[in-house]
Order: sequence, then structure tokens, then C-alpha cells
Amino acid sequence: MEERLSFVLEQMEDRKDELIELVKTLIAFETPAPPARNTREAQDFVASYLNRLGFDIDMWDVYPNDPNVVGTLKGKASDYYKSLIVNGHIDVAEVNEDEEWEKDPFTPVVRDGVIIGRGAADMKGGLAGALFALKLLREAGIDFPGDIIFQSVIGEEVGEAGTLQCCQRGYKADFAVVVDTSDLHIQGQGGVITGWITVKSKQTFHDATRRNMIHAGGNLFGASAIEKMVKIIAGLQDLERHWAVTKSYEGFLPGTNTINPAVIEGGRHAAFIADECRLWITVHYYPNETYEQVAKEIEDHIVSVANSDPWLKENPPIFTWGGTSMIEDRGEIFPSLEVDPSHEAVQLLARTHTEVSGTKAVIDVSPTVTDGGWLGDAGIPTAIYGPGTLQYAHSVNEQVSIDQLVKFTKVMTQFIYNWTHSKK
Repeated sequence: MEERLSFVLEQMEDRKDELIELVKTLIAFETPAPPARNTREAQDFVASYLNRLGFDIDMWDVYPNDPNVVGTLKGKASDYYKSLIVNGHIDVAEVNEDEEWEKDPFTPVVRDGVIIGRGAADMKGGLAGALFALKLLREAGIDFPGDIIFQSVIGEEVGEAGTLQCCQRGYKADFAVVVDTSDLHIQGQGGVITGWITVKSKQTFHDATRRNMIHAGGNLFGASAIEKMVKIIAGLQDLERHWAVTKSYEGFLPGTNTINPAVIEGGRHAAFIADECRLWITVHYYPNETYEQVAKEIEDHIVSVANSDPWLKENPPIFTWGGTSMIEDRGEIFPSLEVDPSHEAVQLLARTHTEVSGTKAVIDVSPTVTDGGWLGDAGIPTAIYGPGTLQYAHSVNEQVSIDQLVKFTKVMTQFIYNWTHSKK
């Protein structure tokens, strides 16, 4: 069997053009999110690809025309050997009409050692490499003692919980690899949660009453919700500075844990004192924190700020956290993910990377977020490992290095084989 694995790895160079064509095929499916609701054709392709390799297919709509695909290949001795989840998202970043691409973003271009097209780096290159690794192994007649679960999910670009639904559906494994953009680093990540803070008056007032609210002797207990939100924002800035001083995590620059006042909405029109104001915030937190924890810290601090103001004390801020979609309910959660360098699978992945690439594996943290947090949140040891760099992800003329893509595919081929042949 070891000889057959060596043969498969040697084949990779000869069959590089097949891998490139697979990446091009995936890019050609137009799956930007937003607008989303456009992945069915691409997911049908992935499902058929996995089915031809002997995988049992579970496909269901997360949203209309946006299905998840999970392929399961049961191991020959599942009770005794390690299982693996390979996870990636089929949606890609949005494209604006005024962007100056070499060609249409969904007409892939191959030149100068790279593949150019929307999703090349984030993350159809990773999906293609993992799929092709499985194809090479299966065509060589290799069976696996442990289970392999391949998840092609929707919605990652807009905070839609395709991966969360996989977890809720009961998919588990001894380890998971999220083949998202990591420049072949083995990574954990911080987390992100969005929230809405609402300041709302119990009463509405004509704008002519403003003098009575703000001048001595006016004798009107009222306020502009917009102006009171200024105090809330100042309180958030104080907490953000406090976090920067008191919290840290190796691999992140100090102050990476931020509270961004991203969007503000409020007021009716010019004839009213603003009776409501809503602030949309984005919170980045460290891998050793949870979204529940940071949300509570913010609420506790802002309630203290409100209690120091007579009007806000009587009209306290309202908090709404997270959401299942930036499109559907204007909210998202990306749980954080800590990678344990001593974990058996992480060490195996690192050794495999070094053997294949000839360079020492880097274990660090991603400056962005992926669906890996949902797998970790479900109790599955997980790492992010994929081709492509964040420099090109989401960019005009997005691209992935063919050389790096080939290395990734070789690493995944060897890792999938070795991990599923590891005894529990």
C-alpha cells in the first residue's frame, strides 16, 4: 500500500494539467456572495465528482438554490481507525462591475505559473486540490480504514452557517482540515461577532422642543438618540483601548481585538428629535475567547456607561448579537479556533508538509476568519491549511500559484492516506 501511495504522489506532476482544469471548472461556476443563491450548479458538480469516487452524498438546501454537499466514504474499519473531515466553501467574494479584470472574473486565465479568476485563492483552489487528492487515491485502488467526510458548504463569505448546519446535522470526525486560504500555513484563528446596539426613546418629540431639552429651565426629560449614541461609541472606544492593553495572543499584533462601529442608522426626518439610533458593530476577538464572553463584556461595560447618564439610565441600550447571514438578518458569527501544536493530526500534517515541500511547517494564526471555528466549536479538533494568499483573496485578478497548488494536493494526498490509516 505504501508503494501505491508513492506511485500516486509521483503521478501528481504528470497529471498537473488535470488539476488545473478542475480549478478552472470550479471558477467558471459563478458563485459570488453577495448576491448568493447561485451555488446549485457548482454543488451538483461537486456531488457528482464525489459520487463517482464512491462517496455517499447528502445534499440539502441551506437557502433556496444554495445547497450544502457532504460526501461520506465509510472506512473499512471505522471503529478502529481515525476519521477525517475535509471542509471548504463553494461561494466566492462578490465582484463589482467597475473592477478591471484581465478577463471576465469567471473566465479563468492560466499564465506565468498562476491561475487567475474569482475564487482561485479563496478558495476553489483548495477545494479542487482536496478533490483531486481523493481522485488520485481512489483511482489507485486505495481503500481507507477510517471514514472520510468531504464538506462543500455555502455562505462563508456572508457569514451564512453552511458549516454550522453540517455540525448540527451530526457530522463528526477525529480531525478536520479546512482547506481555506492560508499560504500553506497550519492555522487557528481569532473570532468575529457582529452586533446591533439600539438606543430608543420611550417618547417622540417635535424638533421645536430641542431648546427645552438642552437649556436650563427647559424642564423636558428628553434627548436625541443620535447624540446619546455618541456616548455609547465613546464607551466602546474606551473598552477597545482597555482590551488592547490587557489582552494579547501570540501571533497577533497588540490591539488586534477591535470593536468597529461599522454602520449607524437613526432618526425619522428633520422635523423630529431622533427617537431611535442603531449602531452595527464588528468585534474581533482572540482564539482563547468565545463570542459569548466578549458580547457579555461589551454589554456589561456599555450598561455601566448608560447608568452614568440620567437619560440612558431610563432608556437603556438594547443589544442584539450575531445572526445567521449578513444577507438575511444582517449579522454573523465566526467562532474562534485554537490549534494544539501537540495534537497527533497537527503533527502529522506538519511532518507531511515538510516532507513534501522541503520547508518547515509554519503553525500560526490566521489574520482573518473561516468556517474552522464552527468545527472547533462543535468539539472537533481542526486546523486551517490551504493554498493561496490573502494578498490575492478578494482582489481584482485573484490568483493562486500552480506550484503551491500542486504542493498542497500532494500534502493532502499523503495526509488523508496516513491519517485514515492511523489507529484510534
